[in-house]
Amino acid sequence: ACFRLLCSLLIPALFLSGVLCVCLVVLLWGVRLWIQQRKKQLTSAGKDGKRPLLVAFFHPYCNAGGGGERVLWCAIRTLQKKYRNVTCVVYTGDRGATGEEIVEGAFRRFNIKLTHPVKFVFLEKRYLVEASLYPHFTLLGQSLGSVFLGWEALLKCVPDIYIDSMGYAFTLPLFKYLGGCRVGCYVHYPTISTDMLSVVRNQDTRFNNAAFITNSPLFSKFKLAYYYFFAFMYGLVGSCSDVIMVNSSWTLNHILSLWRAGACTSIVYPPCDVQTFLDIPLEEEKSTREYSIVSVSQFRPEKDHPLQIRAFAKLLKEKRLGQQPPLKLILIGGCRNQQDEEHVNNLKRLCEELGVSNNVMFRINIPFEELKRHLAEATIGLHTMWNEHFGIGVVECMAAGTVILAHSSGGPKLDIVVPYEGHTTGFLAENEDNYAETMAYILSLSPEKRLEIRENARRSVHRFSDQHFEETFLLSVEPLFK
Repeated sequence: ACFRLLCSLLIPALFLSGVLCVCLVVLLWGVRLWIQQRKKQLTSAGKDGKRPLLVAFFHPYCNAGGGGERVLWCAIRTLQKKYRNVTCVVYTGDRGATGEEIVEGAFRRFNIKLTHPVKFVFLEKRYLVEASLYPHFTLLGQSLGSVFLGWEALLKCVPDIYIDSMGYAFTLPLFKYLGGCRVGCYVHYPTISTDMLSVVRNQDTRFNNAAFITNSPLFSKFKLAYYYFFAFMYGLVGSCSDVIMVNSSWTLNHILSLWRAGACTSIVYPPCDVQTFLDIPLEEEKSTREYSIVSVSQFRPEKDHPLQIRAFAKLLKEKRLGQQPPLKLILIGGCRNQQDEEHVNNLKRLCEELGVSNNVMFRINIPFEELKRHLAEATIGLHTMWNEHFGIGVVECMAAGTVILAHSSGGPKLDIVVPYEGHTTGFLAENEDNYAETMAYILSLSPEKRLEIRENARRSVHRFSDQHFEETFLLSVEPLFK
């Protein structure tokens, strides 16, 4: 009797599940056909009668001034130089600026001049990927938000080739299976990494793992389960990509373990405007000048500016420098939104609390020429992000001739601040004390010794040039154009 009851319940359930699956497949196939029809209506032939190949980049914050944006504009310039019948499209949420202003901003900030016009598709729902919208389950919320934003993008413009250049992997299956596009991605930073899993597992307090969670074994176990589920989903959507480019050895290791798509994954180092910085004359320091320590990175919590300020305050407080010239810390970076501006205000308050306001300067969204001038005058280049995926600011500091001091993790440790031909190219540190001690050590070196380190660093950065990026980028994306 029990067996008959089970069969009477199971068979209809299986039948219903099958019908629902068929309906879902038919629905998705219908949506795909509708989108393909829409694509024909939205695109027109060029002057030669041929329809241009549409290559779209998903970059909702394309008008921000960070390293990710430099990659975007260099990638577009590279494709424009290589392929004649290509029209580049950028999906952006920067509705406060016109397309002309965005292109002008790219030239002003990064010294990148595009050879052909770019088509901008302005998205209205960018707020869906703002972290502030999801105080809890932020990773999941932003990822689901990116799917809705991607859907808006797909409805407004259906490309032939889709490249996610900002880390929204959950948009990849949308464009591949519904849009019928060939898809690629450039991964700056994994949305979730095995390091993040270990932070929760070990109950470490970090900017993305609050103290109330680390203090509770139950909350920690729940968050770990949530992270493992998210990592599984992230691996599933990421493996949809036909071409995967990563920016460093550190990112490569994480993406290989999460996406398991080694055959189509390659390292493409970000393009750093090495030559422009190498044009700065490398002179021996004058003993009477003021020493400046410069930091170049966007004003975001993960960049850990408070560590820079505290280490600098410690350096000043311990008066290790004796009678040496005065010191100043210059924090240079981009602000994308109100959240970033609030972060800057918090940093300024920290400076006041530590009594170093007169020695710390904030330079926000500055023109490229001013950035170059600050780096030319600096003695030390400072970078404090834990597990920085690459670190364009680190390379720029080294090319400009500063003595770099970066965090002993991620890209700086594995790819950038490494010995070159057996010689020192810079220094690494891990905590407030390390940073203060190492800054004091660098400043205690003779100008001749500092010059030697600066020269070694300069020679080592040619592997991060625009030209090297162009070659490796074109090699990686070639399968998308076949």
